[in-house]
Amino acid sequence: MARSQKNWIIIPTELIGSLPRAAELVEAQRAHKYGELSTNRLTFLQEKDIRHVLRDLARTGSLQLTDGELTKPSFLNYPIYDLAQYNYSFDGKNITTITYADGHRRCLPQLIKSPFRYSTFAVKYLRAAQKYTLRPLKQAVAAPSVLSLVYNGETIKNYSREQFLNDLIDEAEKDVRQCLEAGADKVQLDFAKARLSLKMDPSGNLLKEFIDINNRMLDRFNEEERKKLGVHVCSGNDRGSTHSADVDCSRILNELFQLKLNNFYLQMTTELDPDSILSLIGKLIKPHHRVFIGVINPRDLHVETSEIVRDRVLTAAKYIPIEQLGTTDDCGFSPYNDNELITREKCYEKIRARVEGTKLAEEILNLSMQKIRWI
Repeated sequence: MARSQKNWIIIPTELIGSLPRAAELVEAQRAHKYGELSTNRLTFLQEKDIRHVLRDLARTGSLQLTDGELTKPSFLNYPIYDLAQYNYSFDGKNITTITYADGHRRCLPQLIKSPFRYSTFAVKYLRAAQKYTLRPLKQAVAAPSVLSLVYNGETIKNYSREQFLNDLIDEAEKDVRQCLEAGADKVQLDFAKARLSLKMDPSGNLLKEFIDINNRMLDRFNEEERKKLGVHVCSGNDRGSTHSADVDCSRILNELFQLKLNNFYLQMTTELDPDSILSLIGKLIKPHHRVFIGVINPRDLHVETSEIVRDRVLTAAKYIPIEQLGTTDDCGFSPYNDNELITREKCYEKIRARVEGTKLAEEILNLSMQKIRWI
């Protein structure tokens, strides 16, 4: 049956964002940290790695690219990283500690000097990547909700929690808006701690607070701008381990779909009962939503085949209308700059399988619909 361009529905496929740093870059970051490498030399090596990633991602068939988050210290702390030794403390009882299943930990520092400010905005990374490609670029940013954890109590004189939140929302809005104004194809809020919030507070109150904080920021964007905004949620991926895989994903979905944006990037390959979760998503999504279902597991060193991806997409299409469906990876491949578990070459193989498998499913679904129309 001939393909009808007029009625053909494209299923978009996108990266979450991060990729492993090249070995040369990992070593350079360590040398720079200990004063053994100049900032200029580090910048040269970073941009060299960005050029390679943009070139190689394009070769996978990806239409939308990212810079691999190669120059971020992490997806989480880049806005405050340069201020850590001046405005923050890692001592005291108010530190937020994230414990992964294998026992290792990541910590968020406590703000000790007001006002709260970003030292780095994500548009810096976007503009660096734009120098080396004309392809559409996605830019990941930290959701303000997770950064709200750096000031849990009113421990700074004459600086209330509400003042802090106002400053946080102002900075987070600026982070997103600058990326939109610079021409980002999508701006994705990294909200991996949505699921973790139910371990931190099983009552669900912290999750509701997170949603409220994010919506305070999202309220500042109009309907057209929200079409380019998305949110990513997963159970974490750091050194091959997770922080909240034991939390049932269905417990966060009702709150998650209250976020005032259009695009949702959701982990799916490692869920114990994906059909149940997909069914719930199908009931919760609104007509303006697009849901990008995870069809690749970044923690699995085995490379999925395009046929496996195809079948995962076809399963999702049983519950989510094809015109509202997209595909992605469950999580970033290397959210922190010291993660060397998976090779970049294996990431490219997985991404290529996602692209090709999505196209296979797209063709099957469209031809099936065309057949129904002919009948």
